[in-house]
Amino acid sequence: MPEVLRESQARILSYTGGKMGISAVPGSGKTWTLSRLAAKLISTAELQPDQEVLVVTFSNSAVDNFSTRIGQLLRQSGVLSGLGYHVRTLHGLANDIIHQRPELAGLTNDYQILDQTEADAILTHTVDAWLKLNPHFFDDLLAPGYISLDTHEPTQKATDNIPGLVKSVGLAFIRTAKDLRLTPAEITNRLRDYPMDTSLLQMGLALYQDYEAALNYRGAIDFDDLIWLAYQCLENDPDLVALLRHRWPYILEDEAQDSSVLQEKILRQLVGTDGNWVRVGDPNQAIYASFTTANPNLLKRFLAEPDVRKEDLPESGRSCQSIIDLANSMIDWVQYEHPNREVRDALTPPYIQPTKPGDPQPNPPDEPGAVEFVNWQMSDQAELDFLVERVQSWLEKNPESTVVVLAFLNDRVAKIADALRNANIPVVDSLMNLPDPTRLSAGAIANIFESLLNPDNPKKLAVTFKVWKRKFREDQEAWDQIEAGARLIQGCPALENYLYPQEGVEWLENLKGQHPDEILTDLAAFREVVRRWHQAALLPPDQLILAVAQDLELDAVELATIHKIALLIRNLQDMHPEWSLEDLNSELVDISKNLRRFENLSNDAEGFDPQAYKGQVVVATMHKAKGLEWDKVFLSSANNYDYPSGEEGEAYRAETYYLRDNLNLQAEALAQLKNLAEGLPIIDFRLGAYSPDDRNEVIRERLRLFYVGITRARRSLTVSYNTGRSKNNKEALVCTALRNRMKLGG
Repeated sequence: MPEVLRESQARILSYTGGKMGISAVPGSGKTWTLSRLAAKLISTAELQPDQEVLVVTFSNSAVDNFSTRIGQLLRQSGVLSGLGYHVRTLHGLANDIIHQRPELAGLTNDYQILDQTEADAILTHTVDAWLKLNPHFFDDLLAPGYISLDTHEPTQKATDNIPGLVKSVGLAFIRTAKDLRLTPAEITNRLRDYPMDTSLLQMGLALYQDYEAALNYRGAIDFDDLIWLAYQCLENDPDLVALLRHRWPYILEDEAQDSSVLQEKILRQLVGTDGNWVRVGDPNQAIYASFTTANPNLLKRFLAEPDVRKEDLPESGRSCQSIIDLANSMIDWVQYEHPNREVRDALTPPYIQPTKPGDPQPNPPDEPGAVEFVNWQMSDQAELDFLVERVQSWLEKNPESTVVVLAFLNDRVAKIADALRNANIPVVDSLMNLPDPTRLSAGAIANIFESLLNPDNPKKLAVTFKVWKRKFREDQEAWDQIEAGARLIQGCPALENYLYPQEGVEWLENLKGQHPDEILTDLAAFREVVRRWHQAALLPPDQLILAVAQDLELDAVELATIHKIALLIRNLQDMHPEWSLEDLNSELVDISKNLRRFENLSNDAEGFDPQAYKGQVVVATMHKAKGLEWDKVFLSSANNYDYPSGEEGEAYRAETYYLRDNLNLQAEALAQLKNLAEGLPIIDFRLGAYSPDDRNEVIRERLRLFYVGITRARRSLTVSYNTGRSKNNKEALVCTALRNRMKLGG
């Protein structure tokens, strides 16, 4: 039986080449459509044996999803699956490019990508050191109530919060500088041309310098460096560009609204002026600009380019008609009636259209009261009690349905989860489990295997020593000692004199009296561990993993993950008996670097399926819920603090209460940095010049976030708000407007 195609899908699948931009509404089946386009091109585009369709997407789970779908479609068509396509995240693609010419990026073949946990720890230490050197930096920035009138010292409350503030500014500064391809040295040179006060830029620069020094010391790069260095390789090697353009004659990009400037530049290099590039996304779901260097305007500009064929995917079978009407009404209100004219571009068509009769994904039936805005003035606790009662009632009446409670902040989600559990309601919060034991455990094993594969390499053994002692990472004093031990190993002129010394050439013995006994004791104990690993190296790889794990002091979660990894390695070896330990280890390296996920190793947040939790209530942030759908959605905390509109007296999260004049230091630093990069005049470096502009960006993103929240619902949506700790919060203006437009009672 032939597949039933919607008119919009048929138009898109008629694509044969050139540039095409697709605006896809929530629930329109963009993954379904893009997978079929990829399979069609593989089957019909007469690719040469060394050519592939490149699919670029946002997350590791999407990589697996696309790979599986495309493979299935090819098998159904009688085409050999696994050939003719390459699916990567943007960071995975960047890594592929660098591996082609690492010397162009100033790297060796064995370069390391810094683990996110360690990168965060480095930045924390950098911030602490900077604050010790600049104890009075905030004296003139604090609000009157947060600095002592007697001593002019910050109050304890301000002191406790300042490190986190500096860290957030530093992280944003570093990421933006790298997206702009500005090194610390270049920023330093450009600042010489500005005689005004540049203290905030100087702070960002100092943090950037120290952070980069820490990376260089470790011989590592971070995830932002991957993008920068990949572009550098392409920029400096026309032959490499030609090679990759030949290899990937078609590029299909998913979630294009989340690309950054530099990520887009990489794809433009690979496409060229007359290449084949399909970009799919939804500008209305661009919700990551505050956390990444994503620029939601890039896709809009691409869609407006004269040589780009513009298509829409407007039909969606996800939601009932009432929820579709609500989402479309929100687009209209934002475009034409929002009181702040500056943010009326936050949402744009296409409007969501229901599917037509006979569609394989019919819309759920519309029921009375499908959309409810509860405009009761509730305290924090009262809203929690309300959610408990309503969730309980819904589950009793709809035991086979899927349910989610969404909020803006992690801590609010945690409170909601606790309240539901206390009422004996089954709660699923795995979407919020941010630590990734899979990645960390795979990375630990991969580092050890690297050392076993290179037994004469002191640098790799030094890394393994830190892996062995990683439980002490949070103890700064102990970790400094471990770092010192690692440096000694790295400087060892001949590892055999350390691990298997002959009489008279005992390297460790010669260090006595020159270094603390504690360090030498650790090195002696580690030597015995390494000897055991060398003996175990003759075992099959899966057994070797389990043998090595015995020396890593694993907790129950880590041990379970290690067993999964061992099983995966055994399965891979069965599938590829010709693979060496090095080949198998490269699979672990991909997991550890977040470049690839394997189906049975992903944590619950990856590939999350709401259908697996019928009769339970999922709790999550709107950001975590993107791309998912539930029968019933409770959208909580919809007040004017989480979703401001620009009305007088509204507070903004980034405008920290203990700073004067509603300053947003992150916005100030980034605006000044961007002006510096473009050679534009900086408004006298007067702090506060850019903070008001950032409010509009916040309003735009929160409007899109609210749109994402309401479009998660299939059958029923309830929106509520609370007055917050200040007791001053009121219903978000977008809620009031939609209630009035849709004539919904509270």
